[in-house]
Order: sequence, then C-alpha cells, then structure tokens
Amino acid sequence: MSIGILFVDDHEVFHDCIRHLFNTREDMRILAVANNGQTALRLTRELLPDVVVMDVRLPTLNGIEATRQILQIHPRCRVVGLSGCADRQTVVEMLRAGARGYVVKDAAFTELVQAIETVMTGKRYLSPALTSVVVDLVLGMGKEEDLQAESVLTCRERQVLQMVAEGMTSRQIAESLCVSPKTVETHRTRLMKKLNLTSLADLVKYAVREGLTTL
Repeated sequence: MSIGILFVDDHEVFHDCIRHLFNTREDMRILAVANNGQTALRLTRELLPDVVVMDVRLPTLNGIEATRQILQIHPRCRVVGLSGCADRQTVVEMLRAGARGYVVKDAAFTELVQAIETVMTGKRYLSPALTSVVVDLVLGMGKEEDLQAESVLTCRERQVLQMVAEGMTSRQIAESLCVSPKTVETHRTRLMKKLNLTSLADLVKYAVREGLTTL
C-alpha cells in the first residue's frame, strides 16, 4: 500500500515538479497539493494523509501553526517540514509544533523520500545541513526564548497576528476565519495587551521576529 502525501507549498511551479517526481514511484503518491495552511487543514480533514510535506513560510496560516492544527485534526499524520529556512528558531518551532522531520529545500529529492520513509517508521529525520541546529537542541540552547510566542499566545491569536502583520484588514481577517470583525478586534486588543505593545508597527516587528511572517 502506497504512502498518501499531502504537499503544501505556495509556489505553483514547485507543485508540478513534485507531482512529476512522485509519479515515478509506486510506494508513494501525492493525494493533493495546497498553497496555504488553511487549504491544508481542509484537505487533511477530507483525505487523512499519511504524511504532510509542509512549507514553513505560507500566507494567512504559516506552516508552524498549520502543523499544530493538522495534528489536532489527524494525530496519526506525520508532518515533514520542507523549507528554505534553516535558522535554529524556525526549525525548533516546527519540531515543537509536532513535525517529525525537517528537510531543506535545496536538498535532493532522494533526501525528501528518505525523510518520509524515516518518519513513517516512527523515527525523526533532520537534513544533514541542520547539524548546528541539532547541536543546539542537544545542548538545550535558546529553550526559553524560542517558547515565548508559543507560551503567551493561543493558536487563534497567533493566526490573527500573522494576518495583521501581512496587512489584512479586520474585515478581511473576519471573512477568512468565518468570525465577526468585532471578534477580530477583540483578538487584536488581547494581542497588544499580552505582548505589551502599543502600535501596529510594534506588532508587525514582533511577528517578524517570532517567525510568523517574513513580509
């Protein structure tokens, strides 16, 4: 039985390349592709993939938040991060969100296959290019600061924070989340209070610093 994969990346050209590469294999198949975190959540509910290959930098709902919510929807799913971001904070946050593997985008396709095979056995996989990150993890470096946004904000607040930082209005956010604009404003007020921030500019800076958006 082949491994069913949901591939999530916001570059459409990359979708075609990945489909072509996986079509050459009999043991793995692409069930669907998504170009944002929200679509990934919907497709996870519908398809229950064995593995989700997840980009980290996604619009509206980034890969870290999407990973957390996907594993709440489908706990048996394995998530493999696939990103051009190899900094310690991004990798650590992705792993803490529940990803079982992390592959850098400039790696060969065979490495992605190896990562999928590894996580399907219940083990973890990190690209060899992430050696320094592994060392930091072993030494426990940066543990407290990496947890700051995760421990202070709820999942919905982090999602609203990302959308605000990306320039969406309260009405646009409300439509995307299927809530009222008043609810969005409440989330924004709580965000400012929790983070002790006084302006939209400070909120955007915080979101960038925490890796919720790159802008």
